Parts: sequence; structure tokens; C-alpha cells
Amino acid sequence: MEPTTEIQVKQQVREFYDQVGWQEVGEGVYQNARFEDLRPVSRAYIHNCHLRVGKHLMPEGKYFLDAGSGPIQYPEYLEYSRGYQVRVCADISIVALQEARQRIGDREQGGQGLFVVADIANLPFADQVFDGVVSLHTIHHLPAGEHQQAFLELFRVLANARSAVVVNGWESSSISNLFVAPLKWGRRTRKRIARRLGRARKVPANQNKKAVSTFVNKHDASWLNEEVGNRINLEILVWRSVGVRFLKAYIHPRFGGEWVLRQIYWLEERFPHFMGEHGLYPLIILSKDDKNSNGDF
Repeated sequence: MEPTTEIQVKQQVREFYDQVGWQEVGEGVYQNARFEDLRPVSRAYIHNCHLRVGKHLMPEGKYFLDAGSGPIQYPEYLEYSRGYQVRVCADISIVALQEARQRIGDREQGGQGLFVVADIANLPFADQVFDGVVSLHTIHHLPAGEHQQAFLELFRVLANARSAVVVNGWESSSISNLFVAPLKWGRRTRKRIARRLGRARKVPANQNKKAVSTFVNKHDASWLNEEVGNRINLEILVWRSVGVRFLKAYIHPRFGGEWVLRQIYWLEERFPHFMGEHGLYPLIILSKDDKNSNGDF
């Protein structure tokens, strides 16, 4: 049964990541990696997209908040807090924080880590305490009614004259839909043909199904501007305009895949606002100045 209350939603998300999402399937690779394209042909593109986050953060400071840190899944994530004294990892998953502790402990340089079980919509931190804040692919796991509150909480704990970066996904993407629609049509067609030929794959009714995903609720750029942008300073840029389904379907080493991704990345750099609003994954910058630093939203 789908979760029906905010408490049930959060419990489901916590259980998924404790029991499935953050379980290691290899050295530094987690079950949750199936939501990413780890093939060599896509490696440079994804690496460069990860590095976009750090370009909008202060290079150094005292406290850095990773809200919904997970296990600090990719090496690039560590770079965001390289110049900070303390990286605070906040997550509702105990497994995630245990893994993050190991990652922080392996750092060759930089500050220490603190690990806090916390709900990012109700952060247990004082106002304006963090010189840098990131939240990556986390807010969409909250109940819809808490999304605005989560953005405001990240803004509240952000120090004056500093920036926070939020990466999330849109509910839909006009750019991605152009390429994904043919894939859906092809899959439906193959299923219809298989049924007519009597080749449809049958799954035993008593077969146990392991959870493969968790609760996700996403919005669009209009919602973000209306519900959050009218209360705090924000800017929508692009983190990544295409998703895993596009990458695995259209990007292949034998057909110039790396070249295609270089062109996509160039377009994203050339038109960051358009690609951010119409692509799949926006990079949302929250910035605080003297006029809105008192936390009175």
C-alpha cells in the first residue's frame, strides 16, 4: 500500500535507504547507483555536471551542511566541502550516515565530519550557521506539503552573503520528453507484439518482489518560482538536462556518444537558464544578502 500520511512517507523512505538504497553492491557502489549511468562513455559528462555544484559555493568556511547527504555517494561530492573546517551530514538514514562517516574518514585533507539524524524540512540547527549548504536529490522524497518548508529551512540556516545549492528533478522535462516518448512507444509496441505471439513473460503470483524504488514527488519551475521564489532569492540554472533513460538509450561509444555529450554540455553551459527550466535536473541557487538575512520570510 502506498504511504498516505507524512509520517508513513518518511518511514518508507528511511526503510528503503536503510534496507536497499544504501547497501553496497561493490566498493563504493550502492544499490541506488542503478539510477545513474556509470558507463565509461558517460563518465566525463556526469563528472562535469557534478562539478557544477561547487562553482556556486564559497570555496572555504567553517561549517558546511550536506542536507540529505546519503553516503556521500560520488567522489566529486567530497570536493564541495574541501575548504571547510567541518562537514555536517544530515540524513534520516542511519546506514547513509555510517557510510558517510567512512567517506569523511578517508579524506586526505580538509576538516572533520559531524553526522546528524535529521529531517531536512525541520533542521535542528541555529539560524545562519552554515557558510555552505547543498541538498542533492533529496527534497523530492518529502511529502509534497513539506517541499516549500525544506527550501526555507535550507535558507534559514545559511549564513549571510552565502549561497546554497539544491539539485532536484522536475516532474517533467520538455527536452527529455522529446527523446523519451519514442522509447515508451517502442516498449509498448514490443509488449503488444509479445502478447499476440504468446511470448509475454509471466511472473508467479507468489514471487516476492524486492523494493526497487521509493516515494518521489516532484514539481515544476512554475511551482518553484511561485511557492519559493516569492519568499527567498533563488536562481534556476542547469545541473543536467538529460537523465539515465536518455543516456542508456541514445549514448553509445560506437556511435559518437562522447561527442554527443560534449555538445549537450556545451549547450547547457551556453544556455544555463533555459536548459535548467526545460531540462530534467535543475541546479537551484539560494542566495542570502543583507536584505533577507534575518530569517523573516
